[in-house]
Amino acid sequence: MIEHATMLATFAASGFLLVAAHNLADHVTGQCDWQAANKAAPTREEVAAGASPHRGWRANLAHVAQYHLTLMVQGFLAWLVLPLHWSVLGVVSSLGWSAVTHALLDRRWPVRWILERTGSSGFARLNAGGLNGMYAADQALHHLALAVSATLLTVLQ
Repeated sequence: MIEHATMLATFAASGFLLVAAHNLADHVTGQCDWQAANKAAPTREEVAAGASPHRGWRANLAHVAQYHLTLMVQGFLAWLVLPLHWSVLGVVSSLGWSAVTHALLDRRWPVRWILERTGSSGFARLNAGGLNGMYAADQALHHLALAVSATLLTVLQ
């Protein structure tokens, strides 16, 4: 019974830490204006006009590196003061999963693709009254990926 309680507490603490670090990293410390403006480049229209579909990866990967530095610092500080049962395998797997999914989602086309395939293409275009459909979907998908990261931190011993 104690093992289950410890596992559930580790999962809850890991998930909370990851979401808090995500919000800090995605909105404050984890990207500069240049990265934010260019990480998803080019647009569909730019590719159709001849732009390289690889443009934007430098900004994207710079953001992912800066973002994960924030996650690692916050995670390390929490690990110093909390009895978190994380293994090296769990930490490496969690960060690896997070980096790959974050880089892919921040290219934006996967988010748009998911919304279009789930009957929400109008939500993908929504940008009015303070609500941006792509941003809301992006954040929901990032949180899903972070839940997987918290699971990896918890179960990989």
